[in-house]
Amino acid sequence: MKSLPLRSITRFIWSLLRFFPYLLPFLLVGDTLLTVPVGPGLPVNGINPKMCVHTRLTDEVEPWKIRQTLQLAREMGVHQIVEYFPWAYMEPAPGHYNWTHADLVLAHARGQGLRVIARIGLVPAWARPPKTLDSYLNEEHFGDFAAFAAAFAARYGDTLSALVVWNEPNLRHEWGGRAPDPVAYTSLLCQTYVAVKTVSPNLPVLGGALAPTIAPPGNPQAITDLSYLNAIYRAGVSCCWDGLAAHAYGRTASAEKPPAAGAVDFRRVELLHQAMIAHGDSEKQIWITEGGWNDHPRWTQAVLPGQRIAYTITAYDMVWHRWPWAATFCPWVFRYPRPTYTYQDNFTFVDVDFTPKPIYWDVRAYAHGERVP
Repeated sequence: MKSLPLRSITRFIWSLLRFFPYLLPFLLVGDTLLTVPVGPGLPVNGINPKMCVHTRLTDEVEPWKIRQTLQLAREMGVHQIVEYFPWAYMEPAPGHYNWTHADLVLAHARGQGLRVIARIGLVPAWARPPKTLDSYLNEEHFGDFAAFAAAFAARYGDTLSALVVWNEPNLRHEWGGRAPDPVAYTSLLCQTYVAVKTVSPNLPVLGGALAPTIAPPGNPQAITDLSYLNAIYRAGVSCCWDGLAAHAYGRTASAEKPPAAGAVDFRRVELLHQAMIAHGDSEKQIWITEGGWNDHPRWTQAVLPGQRIAYTITAYDMVWHRWPWAATFCPWVFRYPRPTYTYQDNFTFVDVDFTPKPIYWDVRAYAHGERVP
């Protein structure tokens, strides 16, 4: 029998070493699953304390990928992340909680020294009528959502920077396929606020980020963010939140373009701040939990890659130095667990295989004081 040549043996060993990180989470020691160790609580070295990024770990199941994502985010210089925690995933039956995935994400966030802005939503099947969207929630179940939010806050409040209640309620598809209802949303937010503050009084509770839109009056699909904000103030929201989450997408405009009521661009968020001042909420901050630019070569709302880098760094610096009323800027999105094969992939900072894009390196250089806007 012929012996294998040394070159073949070397290639075989190298192949095993290359794929070892992918196999690590599945290795067994006796009957125990070998998990990826949590870090020791590493320091973030970024100079901008408002730097944040929106991660997408909701459907990421492999522990090493969660840790690698958060490690790269920390090394880029962000101090906190936004992450989505679906109610439907964590309370599959009334009063029965499954915290496994949330425990994993938040443990690794702590290990990387990152604070977490948690967005909660997504209605379980038991809390909505059959054949309805998973964003459909009747008032009879508002108390169930508030109870879940309180349980979530009681478990994780010390790790969280803030809790965001719902997402873009001014859009029809985010309000269960029904016409957006500012009064009903205010009721949901107020019930949730009281429940959370009972168990975690120091945790900021934020209004769900409004979709920046210029839909005309009477549009069945959406209410403009400014009109919706004024409506929830009339419904009494000012005593039911500690601040407002917001989305600030630049589309094809630069970060410096002045805001206008009839345009959607990055500085539109200034108009939301002006409305808050007008309603006596000048002391409360806006947390930009989504936003940024896209550099897809064939999308009409995209910019060039170099423009995306420049606009993003300018936005980070603007929020830090010129917007004291803004708590964070968290661009969408750091990395996806898998490709979307659409323009959405061009919002990311890091590819699915963890290869950093040019924007990652430039933002990291800015965060470490090596590049100015």
